[in-house]
Amino acid sequence: MPIKIQNGLPVREVLEKENLFVLEDQVASHQDIRPLEICILNLMPIKEDTELQLLRLLSNTPLQVNVTFMRMSSHKASHTSSSHLNQFYYTFAELRNRHFDGMIITGAPVEQLRYEEVDYWDELCQVMEWSRTSVTSTFHICWGAQAGLYYHYGLDKTMLPKKLSGIYSHIVLHRKEPMVRGFDDYFLIPHSRYTEVPSEAIHSCDELTVLAESPVAGVLLCMARGGREVYLMGHPEYDRYTLRDEYIRDTKRGLNPEIPVNYFNNDNPREEPMLQWRSHSSLLYCNWINYYVYQATPYDLDQIH
Repeated sequence: MPIKIQNGLPVREVLEKENLFVLEDQVASHQDIRPLEICILNLMPIKEDTELQLLRLLSNTPLQVNVTFMRMSSHKASHTSSSHLNQFYYTFAELRNRHFDGMIITGAPVEQLRYEEVDYWDELCQVMEWSRTSVTSTFHICWGAQAGLYYHYGLDKTMLPKKLSGIYSHIVLHRKEPMVRGFDDYFLIPHSRYTEVPSEAIHSCDELTVLAESPVAGVLLCMARGGREVYLMGHPEYDRYTLRDEYIRDTKRGLNPEIPVNYFNNDNPREEPMLQWRSHSSLLYCNWINYYVYQATPYDLDQIH
């Protein structure tokens, strides 16, 4: 998919080196196409890394996508420069009168806090409520998925005995749902978290349909309202070295982390990590964009309700 990004976004150069199709504003404006409007609420500290990971996955269908980045005004970022935020990000107040075809709410490293203790929780609740009527389909990732399940359905998270980190196998359920169309019976996706929403609670919620889960990592993927809400507990956007970098970071912090499961060759952190999830990750985002955004959205965005 041609991704339309703002002029000068730093990750553009990396995307072009990876041979991904990127359009700048002045080129896209001459194409007689109504692009899909996708808003990414980026809650991660190092925003450039998440930008790159998500834009990679949004680049694999023939549809043109116009990406708008949102940040929380009630939180002061300490790992991304204010100049980057001011140039490439909008606040919710600046976007709340707009409508979007799709939205992605990322994870955030705040999962060991109670939701109400997160400094931007009230603002995030406003965004999630707004998304119900202003976005065709909202894709929640990891902590963003847990937060969405808590806000919309009252399902709280619980602490795990230890950090869940590694590449885990999942089985496909409800195969006829377009979200998992083309998936193998079993597929691999990374996880990296200290908490979970218990599988029993998700399965017991009548509004939710579970599409994939793991006997070890629990529910991976579920949705509600016919796909207008999608909840993903893992990190298909992670690149080859993300879990390695997290492992090194936690080791330097003295947290004595366990080696990520099914990740390094021979479970040896000195060896190259195995990239085993890229194809299904791309297919997942393609299915979401095609079946739950493009096929479902009105041509006139003001008709979303």
